[in-house]
Amino acid sequence: MEQVFAYIIGLGAAVMMPIIFTILGVCIGIKFSKALKSGLYVGVGFVGLGVITGLLTSSLGPALAKVVEIYGLELNVFDMGWPAAASVAYNTTVGAFIIPVCLGVNLVLLLLGCTRTVNIDLWNYWHFAFIGAVVYFLMDSIAWGFFAAIICYIVTLVLADMTAKKFQSFYPGMEGISIPQPFCQGFTPFAILIGKALDLIPGFDKLNIDAEGMKKKFGLFGEPLFLGVIIGIAIGCFACESKEALVDGIPSILGLGIKMGAVMELIPRITSLFIEGLKPISEATRELIAKKFGENKEFYIGMSPALVIGHPTTLIVSLLLIPVTLVLAVVLPGNQFLPLASLAGMFYVFVMILPYTKGNVVKSFIVGLVVIAAGLYFVTLMSENFTSAAHMVSAAHPDDAAVRVPDGFKAGALDFASSPIAFAIYACMKYIFSWVGAAILTAITVVLVVWNRIVINKKK
Repeated sequence: MEQVFAYIIGLGAAVMMPIIFTILGVCIGIKFSKALKSGLYVGVGFVGLGVITGLLTSSLGPALAKVVEIYGLELNVFDMGWPAAASVAYNTTVGAFIIPVCLGVNLVLLLLGCTRTVNIDLWNYWHFAFIGAVVYFLMDSIAWGFFAAIICYIVTLVLADMTAKKFQSFYPGMEGISIPQPFCQGFTPFAILIGKALDLIPGFDKLNIDAEGMKKKFGLFGEPLFLGVIIGIAIGCFACESKEALVDGIPSILGLGIKMGAVMELIPRITSLFIEGLKPISEATRELIAKKFGENKEFYIGMSPALVIGHPTTLIVSLLLIPVTLVLAVVLPGNQFLPLASLAGMFYVFVMILPYTKGNVVKSFIVGLVVIAAGLYFVTLMSENFTSAAHMVSAAHPDDAAVRVPDGFKAGALDFASSPIAFAIYACMKYIFSWVGAAILTAITVVLVVWNRIVINKKK
């Protein structure tokens, strides 16, 4: 079973999406050629996104590592990055069975009318495997590991249903799509609560500036492209330990600025491919459901948040938060996690924040600042059990350097260890007696599921 699903995951989103979309398209009545074209557009989008985020990591990583070396910022929780975290999660016992288990849970909830979302975002199932693996090593029980993974999956499906309309209305071209990824959904309550608190501040409404407003107000300085160049050059300058190194490093500093600008400019262009690929599938799905079940019946296709990370506000706020996050990691008392490899995942923090801040750059930045600050502590607190999982996987795969934790360090990753959902489940199992914590998690999940079913039935 582990080999079968390792093979499926190993194909990657770029290969599997054309296959899934072609099969799905044909099943809902689209011509084979049109369905295949839709899938290929999405597959090409994932390839392009991988190239661009790879450029970001390979360009920014060495410069940030140099900054850490010069200023002595090293902390004792090693940032493995999300690819290594995903590899660890999938190579545990929980991860080996996570896809069939979660698909089974999704099917049962659909049949019971407790969710509208069909989660085909198979690659991000590693988030559920991750919390399952961490709890498995915390409790030394595979049963508790699967319990944590399933709770996380069910809560995420409900949140995906609850936020679908808001998501679809904010992002153009996303009709019929929901985001069942727990990392993104975990920040939704923060966006709602902090947004409402900020609205109570007299005069704050004057700071209602979105990405387009920044362009009008600041001209070139409000463009993500220009901001990318400036931030890249600034980080390049900080990576020089002397005036001589600064002068000699001008070519590489300017090169880093251009590369950061390229990332900011190319991500929106690439994510437009997702919309082009999704549109025929989304329209055909809505038509089929309306024909078979009536206008009031509705299902959502659960997709990766990668579809919408090219929004200008996401790019601007993520870029501004990269240096701020490094400062927070150093100055926050008790934090032991310094994010470096994980910083490319900063874009995914804002996918479900923006629909509730309405793309307001200031609001989104403040929400991001709070959730990142909290997330650093979440990673630190979960690092011990994540390290146990990483050591087990590393022992089983000694040739895989990506999953190896350096001696004297613990393992961490911004995505998914900094998610409030992951930490809430972990905290209930660790800091509350296991059966009591499990009872609390079960009760909350049952309430959410029943409430979601009532809402679905009312909308029928």
